[in-house]
Amino acid sequence: MERVLDYLKNLENHDCLIADNSDKFQQIAAELYLELIQKSPQKIILAEREPVQFLASFIAACAANCPVFLCNPDWGKQEWQQVFDLVQPDIILGMRNEHNYQLPITNYQLPIPHSIMIPTGGSSGQIKFAIHTWETLMDSVQGFTAYFQLKQVNSVCVLPLYHVSGLMQFMRSFTTGGKLAILPFKLLESSKIDNIQTADFFISLVPTQLQRLLESPELTQWLRQFKTVLLGGAPAWEELLEKARFHNIRLAPTYGMTETASQIATLKPDDFLKGKISSGQILPHAQVTIHNQKGEILQANQTGNITIKSKSLALGYYPQIWQNQNKLSVDDIGYLDEKGYLNIIGRSSDKIITGGENIYPAEIELAIRQTNIVADICVIGIPDKHWGQAVTAIYIPKNSNTPTLEIQTLLKDKLSKFKIPKYWIPLQTLPRNAQGKINRQQLQQIAQKFLSNPIT
Repeated sequence: MERVLDYLKNLENHDCLIADNSDKFQQIAAELYLELIQKSPQKIILAEREPVQFLASFIAACAANCPVFLCNPDWGKQEWQQVFDLVQPDIILGMRNEHNYQLPITNYQLPIPHSIMIPTGGSSGQIKFAIHTWETLMDSVQGFTAYFQLKQVNSVCVLPLYHVSGLMQFMRSFTTGGKLAILPFKLLESSKIDNIQTADFFISLVPTQLQRLLESPELTQWLRQFKTVLLGGAPAWEELLEKARFHNIRLAPTYGMTETASQIATLKPDDFLKGKISSGQILPHAQVTIHNQKGEILQANQTGNITIKSKSLALGYYPQIWQNQNKLSVDDIGYLDEKGYLNIIGRSSDKIITGGENIYPAEIELAIRQTNIVADICVIGIPDKHWGQAVTAIYIPKNSNTPTLEIQTLLKDKLSKFKIPKYWIPLQTLPRNAQGKINRQQLQQIAQKFLSNPIT
């Protein structure tokens, strides 16, 4: 990996990190690189908790051409056992085997020596690793810089570095000669803001983080100063977007995933502030087409399944390599308008079929949010012997005394009768992962338990 080695050598002349212990970044990376080329490990688990140590270890592993699995140090025992069963590492960086995990005898051989494995799928309880390379990640970086017409990318990172959303912020800054300020979100919430020129920086947030920051006048003012506030990881609700627009936040809603090395569509801030609502136009390194169930390409404003072509696509899920590595049909449903803006309707796997009617939860969730009676909402389908599935709303009420009948009445003019939830389950919190995505599998269990023992 000569390109990575060049970046590693150039660290001496480039102060790319703004973080605690950032002055040790180059030294840690160089020392670990020398250690790794001597040991030549086949598989490395990287679960460093300290950001500078994590990034230095990541760069060292890439420069030494070692396959590296990025991991969350806060995974529980069951999740870690999954990882050990799958990966069987030669070296573990950052996490000690304090639970005495048992390693299986079988062993997978990695087909690509310099792979970068990025975790995905944790919210469903089954961890997978998308297989990337330095080249796939760099293709994403190049698409980003071309779309925003930038030579250098400066970012404030409050997201986990083991996740694609945090890692790609580092990649953009590190490979373009920009700066990366690492700021733990808990410190940010307590208004401990680093003294940086935010007008020259990007920041990436998930919707729940944006919501928390907008609750603070000081942090709202801080956000307003950013060049661009990227928003992704989970669908944002209309009330949140309106609040950001009201405060003149230069928001850029994005669409992407681990498998695409982050965003492949982004709504530019000027479009957002003018009232445009979508996931934006497609970045130059990607192509998006919309297909019907027969696989035929649909025209503008026709809704169907989304297919992505890009050199930034993952090569597979470890240890399997996909046969077609430049094309990915995803679970999302959407359409491209006449100007090429991508609009997401929902996920095919979330589709509810009740009485023969197809329903996408996102439409119902939006209508319920617009009543301004709930603080958070998720709509799922649960098995029903008469209808196939029953539409069920699991929500956090803003006022615990609000009867569900009031919400249902407000929905009558917004939704068809069969789309109005049959069951309403109030909770104090909804289970979400670190990126703000709701754990629908867990909600199914909650709903089944609630309906078996309803509160009277």
